[in-house]
Amino acid sequence: MADEAIVVLTGAGISKESGLDTFRDTDGVWGRVRLEDVATPEGYRRNPQLVHAFYNARRRQLASGSAQPNAAHLALARLEREWRGEVVVITQNIDDLHERAGSRNLIHMHGELLKGRCDLCGEISPWPDDLDLDSVCPGCNHKGRVRPHVVWFGEVPLDMPLIFSALDRCRTFVAVGTSGNVYPAAGFVTHVRSRGPARTIELNLEPSLGATLFHETIYGPATEVVPEFVEAILAGRKTG
Repeated sequence: MADEAIVVLTGAGISKESGLDTFRDTDGVWGRVRLEDVATPEGYRRNPQLVHAFYNARRRQLASGSAQPNAAHLALARLEREWRGEVVVITQNIDDLHERAGSRNLIHMHGELLKGRCDLCGEISPWPDDLDLDSVCPGCNHKGRVRPHVVWFGEVPLDMPLIFSALDRCRTFVAVGTSGNVYPAAGFVTHVRSRGPARTIELNLEPSLGATLFHETIYGPATEVVPEFVEAILAGRKTG
């Protein structure tokens, strides 16, 4: 039925085609640092200056406009606009490319690079500029307590009740550009299948670790397979 809810999970593969490195790229920005140093709470406690410098560089890259929404981002925004039912995009990405493409019903489960979060009062604020130990929280006015609003390894992803509510409503679940080895996102397809009849589809450059859990799999660059999928589903055509 055309009014059935669709949930789309997006991973690093969709933003990679816009020129943003993933943490599995050995030749990119993540290949020059240790995840333990820049993407864990322990690393931040050991050397907050290093962590701030790392995310400041990524924030500047995003703000520079060198990375733009690609055809896959635009196609998902079109799906939200034109599908008669609900469309929820759950993204593991911390960039703002979905927003810039036009997606509005969006959940950033791993946080947002262009925001800061005070670890004292919890205030979450837009933060397009550099963060450092002199940054002052606009909520409590304390200095040096604002960290990147990013979920690091070992931390609980954001908005999990909201995410599982969307998964429980959906009749179609689509995973785009995900590796299938980062939990809890890798378990979403199993959750959807466990609670009743639902269509599950993987759109990826290559099979993920959980590829066999999907009813349908379509492989190729996200900028090709996602627009083709959206065109087909809006036209009521078979996608597999």
